[in-house]
Amino acid sequence: MTTPQPRPKKPPRWLLRRPDPDAPARLFLFPYSGCGASMYQAWPRRIGAIDVCLIQPPARQNRIAEPHYGTYETMARDLVAYLRPYLDRPFALFGHCGGALPGVEVTRHLAAAGLPLPTRVFVSGQVAPHDGPYGRLLELDRDGLRAELGHIITRLGGQPSGPLVEMGLQVLVNDLEANKRYSPGRITLPAGVTALGWSEDTEIPSGLMGGWRDTSADSRFVELDGDHFAFLSAPPALLAEIRRDFGAVAETPARWEQTVG
Repeated sequence: MTTPQPRPKKPPRWLLRRPDPDAPARLFLFPYSGCGASMYQAWPRRIGAIDVCLIQPPARQNRIAEPHYGTYETMARDLVAYLRPYLDRPFALFGHCGGALPGVEVTRHLAAAGLPLPTRVFVSGQVAPHDGPYGRLLELDRDGLRAELGHIITRLGGQPSGPLVEMGLQVLVNDLEANKRYSPGRITLPAGVTALGWSEDTEIPSGLMGGWRDTSADSRFVELDGDHFAFLSAPPALLAEIRRDFGAVAETPARWEQTVG
């Protein structure tokens, strides 16, 4: 009698859904601390011709059984290896608050590996790496973070039940630890940077985001109307900035649209 062989483990799925092979451009979205990719549920599937691709880090949602990545450097190393097949057309990275810095580190890893670079790095509601770590949540204890997580779940349209909060609490703690450990100093990214501040953001006031001007030879700062969570609803002004900095490729019809037309 033969001994059953263990089934091979499936490779980690860093994207919540597979990229559209016909889209002329891609935007990869990073979730912020304590959350998974589904936090972008209100965002459109496409922004113009840009395919919206949702990055799912380990230790949350459909990857809850996997160990936490630990540091942004480790996350970037593993994510870059996964993304190689999807870097065959113009792409950009977007992250808000704790989700902004992983995009910075991914860009640095892409450059070090000689791989295609993003057309743009969009950083929202976060200070530049050399001005951090910064944020009220970084100073809270577990009880304080538990209360904050309940607030985040409510903002995302969920009900902050005890088990749900407790399940996400350790993820939030580990995500914040990664933020605290990230100290690359002054960096120059080999890609354009668009820093997006929010007029009513009390967590990361837009006036603290000026350091992003020093991170790229092609950088600009935009202040949009709204508070720290305004980006969740994909406001038209935010999507317009993304389309603007992608350039003409954002308006290129996908192949399926050309066929239908």
